[in-house]
Amino acid sequence: MLLNGKNILVGVSGSIASYKACELVRYLQKKGANIKVIMTPSAKEFVGELTFRALTGEEVLSDWKDGKTGLEHISYAKWADSFVIAPASANTIAKIRYGLTDNFLTSTALAYDKNLVIAPAMNTKMYQNKATEENIIVLKERGHLFVEPAEGLLACKEEGIGKLADIEDIETVILYSIMPKPLKGKKVLITAGATREFFDPIRYISNASSGQMGYSLARMAYILGADEVLLISAPTNLKKPYGVNLINVISALEMYNKVMENINNFDIIIMNAAVADFRPAIKSNQKLKKDKESTTLNLEPNPDILKETGKLKKENQILIGFAAESENILQNSIDKLKRKNLDFIVANDLSNFSRDFYEGILISKDGKKIEIKENSKEEAAYRIFNLFLQQI
Repeated sequence: MLLNGKNILVGVSGSIASYKACELVRYLQKKGANIKVIMTPSAKEFVGELTFRALTGEEVLSDWKDGKTGLEHISYAKWADSFVIAPASANTIAKIRYGLTDNFLTSTALAYDKNLVIAPAMNTKMYQNKATEENIIVLKERGHLFVEPAEGLLACKEEGIGKLADIEDIETVILYSIMPKPLKGKKVLITAGATREFFDPIRYISNASSGQMGYSLARMAYILGADEVLLISAPTNLKKPYGVNLINVISALEMYNKVMENINNFDIIIMNAAVADFRPAIKSNQKLKKDKESTTLNLEPNPDILKETGKLKKENQILIGFAAESENILQNSIDKLKRKNLDFIVANDLSNFSRDFYEGILISKDGKKIEIKENSKEEAAYRIFNLFLQQI
């Protein structure tokens, strides 16, 4: 796991969303991280420090008198690989902007010499107030990382922006704060999901791809510092990865058109989508009735998006394809790599479809083969990027 053994300092400030910091701590622990928690005095009005002490097995500091040496704000800042403040109230954001150190959390923030991860949570009007907006702009200019709040029903019963971001989004930005940035200066386009080819208004031909691998690759491209990540996705049940631009499509033709529109703007193109090879020649405007024992569905070929992309690929672009095979995996994948002018292909058998783990083989156009051992799709995505970046 990418967070395994990492030291994460979680700062909790006064907000009704403070209870969600408990979920964040447990989530990060499950990912293998070591956690320490510090709180503002106001945060203790919402969640008791005993809760965090029970979760982490560590003392929870919120005041100078809590420490043994009086220098814990320095030692905690040095200990942390990443320092996330979630939730971050308008008051705490303002104090960090101006370097105020009237509590343990803000003092530790001032002593921390890396980029903070700040996840605001507050009333919409407070978040959109010019003072808060200016404070956030200044902190971003200093390099601190913000996890933008979500929209929805707030504790004050108002609808709007200001809810604490999803835990997975906070984790994504924590990883961004820790991981190296080999994709800095690069733009990455990724396709994902299973296209749908309708033969009447509600029924279609598709396949069992969940889209997880493509979404994991898009998330990892953001974490590894890509200047822009565009995910062109057929239908899935997955949430858009944080920091990624998403274009939703349904059919192979729609995906083909969007890829062709964008292909020239990207340095690395990863074609992970499970695209239907054929579509119904005729789509009925009405639901087809079962009025006979059997019927024939005439199909016509879809554009070969990977092959067309290979034809148009520029010299400085990297094109990566995927091959899901049921037999002769290596040979079929190598043939596909050559036939479609790819730089790399990731070969795997059909068992990877619709499951949380992935294993395969990365094959380069010069014949190198590197095994990707069974692991989570998140970690497989990280390994795929590392492997091909080492070879270009």
